[in-house]
Amino acid sequence: MTKQHPLIELRDVGKRFGGVVALEEMNLEIYPGEVVGLVGDNGAGKSTLIKILAGAHPHDSGEIIFEGKRVASLNPSSAKVLGVETVYQDLALVDTLDVPGNIFLGRELIRFGVGALRVLDKPSMDERSQQLLDRLEVRLPHPESEVGMLSGGQRQSVAISRALFTNPKLVILDEPTSALAVREVEHVLALVRQLREQHIAVLFISHVLQEVFAVTDRIVVLRKGRKVTDLVTTETSLDTVVGFMVGQLDGDSHA
Repeated sequence: MTKQHPLIELRDVGKRFGGVVALEEMNLEIYPGEVVGLVGDNGAGKSTLIKILAGAHPHDSGEIIFEGKRVASLNPSSAKVLGVETVYQDLALVDTLDVPGNIFLGRELIRFGVGALRVLDKPSMDERSQQLLDRLEVRLPHPESEVGMLSGGQRQSVAISRALFTNPKLVILDEPTSALAVREVEHVLALVRQLREQHIAVLFISHVLQEVFAVTDRIVVLRKGRKVTDLVTTETSLDTVVGFMVGQLDGDSHA
């Protein structure tokens, strides 16, 4: 993979909540088609970093560079316009809607409408939803079923497919394998590899280090709001990453 120009770059980004420093002097580069693992114990700053990239929290200091251009500020809408999509741990799916209904939630296709009366273009929504599922090689036995009836791995597939609707350049996956069975975990990891093959960058957040090692190109470790190291996955070990996470190793010369 050629690393010439970062897709997104954080330079000395910081965030405070009152007197609490949540993120300090964060420097991070993510390249197109690269899967970067983000790890750290609770309170390390992972959630804050995710929300800054997603536009949910403004950063207090530093710079964000996207495709070589400085981004003055981010909000959820402008982040999506840039090409950043976030799939949060709760997935934000509506259990009583079918797969197309969830993928098109808030952006439904209208066949025609007069005033408050609208008729949805269900055939087009069904077709486009299937195209997004096919793009990830996802096979659902009954796409017309309510999402609440699907397995955890299938629900994650729907959430990632919904994120692909905007043709993103960076997809942030927050604990995508949480509470899944082993077989479903493998399915989600396969989805991550599919995103990489389509040259979509992925920020993969997980507390399960074996999964992080299985799909990432690099692993970034946060501790107490700071990046302590940035490691090439194939050139490090689980014990080394754990050492940085708990403070047994000093990452000042690696960050």
